[in-house]
Amino acid sequence: MPLVTLTVPAGQPAERIDAVLDAVHAALVASGVPADDRFQRVLELPPERLRIHPSYPDAARPRGPQFVLIEILWSAGRSVKVKRALLADLMARLRDAGQDTEQVMLVFQETTWENWAFAGGRQIHA
Repeated sequence: MPLVTLTVPAGQPAERIDAVLDAVHAALVASGVPADDRFQRVLELPPERLRIHPSYPDAARPRGPQFVLIEILWSAGRSVKVKRALLADLMARLRDAGQDTEQVMLVFQETTWENWAFAGGRQIHA
């Protein structure tokens, strides 16, 4: 069960946010996540609450208003190979959607299965 958090500067068009979230979900499904397993949230922050370095450590172009931070919290155990494949797929999907991938930062966070309770406090994978 991935939990996706998208953090963007405030004022983004809904269509742009939807395109990014759809690309993330499609890449996750292509990596083996069930299609119905879609849990996403969007944080829109005003400029004074979102401080990002324009180029650290290796951005080819300065980050700006189209910056997106994607956090994927999912269960531990996926290999670097799987993560790299997901990143390549996602970047292609984002480019197809018109997103400058130099404006994208992605963080994978992993947790073990016993840390998920999907509903009613039930740990179905523990």
